[in-house]
Amino acid sequence: MSGHDPLIRADVIVVGAGRSTRMEGTDKLAAPIAGRPLLAWTLAALSAAPEVGRVVVVTSDERRAEIAAAPWLPGAVVDVVVGGARRQESVHAGFAALDRHEPDEAGVVLVHDAARPLVAPALIAAVTAATATHGAAIPIVPVAETLKRIDGGLVGATVERTGLGAAQTPQGVRRSLLRDAWRRYPADGPDTFTDEAALLEACSIPVHVVPGDPGNLKVTLPSDLGRAASALAGTRATRTGIGHDSHPFGPGMPLRLGGVEIAGAPALAGHSDGDVVLHALADALLGAAALGDLGRVFPADERTPHGIASTVLVDEVRRRLEGAGWRPVSVDLTVIAARPRLAAHVELMREAIASILGLDPGAVSVKASSGNLDGAEGAGRSISALVIATVEADT
Repeated sequence: MSGHDPLIRADVIVVGAGRSTRMEGTDKLAAPIAGRPLLAWTLAALSAAPEVGRVVVVTSDERRAEIAAAPWLPGAVVDVVVGGARRQESVHAGFAALDRHEPDEAGVVLVHDAARPLVAPALIAAVTAATATHGAAIPIVPVAETLKRIDGGLVGATVERTGLGAAQTPQGVRRSLLRDAWRRYPADGPDTFTDEAALLEACSIPVHVVPGDPGNLKVTLPSDLGRAASALAGTRATRTGIGHDSHPFGPGMPLRLGGVEIAGAPALAGHSDGDVVLHALADALLGAAALGDLGRVFPADERTPHGIASTVLVDEVRRRLEGAGWRPVSVDLTVIAARPRLAAHVELMREAIASILGLDPGAVSVKASSGNLDGAEGAGRSISALVIATVEADT
């Protein structure tokens, strides 16, 4: 398209209701990659394309509520719905959800595999444009390997690969054409179609081919997760920040540390609740994004409510990061304290920090240093924390 052509918009149905049967027990869509689930990467890639309007995620019944409440869900997602036993039933469920949001019969609908996190904006644009012009389109990658037909564990024959191609997603179709196809072959009927193009072919509806992208990996096997992680590692700019804070013990109880309340231990002194771990975390995040420091964001005076929960401070820091186009991806922190003993609380702190930042717990490391200390920490008069946080560009 030229720079003067109007932007063609498309709604997207993201299909992810499968059981990951070839993943050796791993739920591939929930598998963490650089601090967030694979599905989050897929949705972020789709949302970054200017052609994409509304997005509906189709998932299993047991995961619907979790995904709908996920902090990483892009604003383009208008609904998360439960799919069916077959792909065609899941697509139909997503289509019905889009119908509840001002359906446009002439509009373009894209169907995309949730397990394809590397979909490029150029491919989305090409499929959308071809669909708007021809009615239906699908990306195809030519088959490069020699194909063999297997017969009982032996090679039965060599298959001529000329004219063969591997189908990818997103697959595009004009909304009215897909509705017509379902009138002929209902989604819940006896006929099963492996993808949307197969359904359209059965209805003699021409499907236009656009060149696919060899990098548009579909995560199918456990080894694919490593390939996806390696590819995604090079797609986002990253920065690292260091935060340090120290607070003396003060009057009152309980101690709040890393978002966890530790009963029976004295509180730390401070204008807020004194959570030295979350203060160091906030400073590390702000430093990584070059957004100043915690003292400038929350001055220790009347502008900041006395006794404010440090979780509120970190929430605000996270909001500022998002506004500047950054998001946390990993945290490594060390708590330095002779007292109290923290071994029983480290895992709880890890989970609390991961929840506050919207990260998988595997992206958060919490360690406690309590032996051979000097200074105020060694004397048991204070607690300090050192945090290293990594953020990445969210676009």
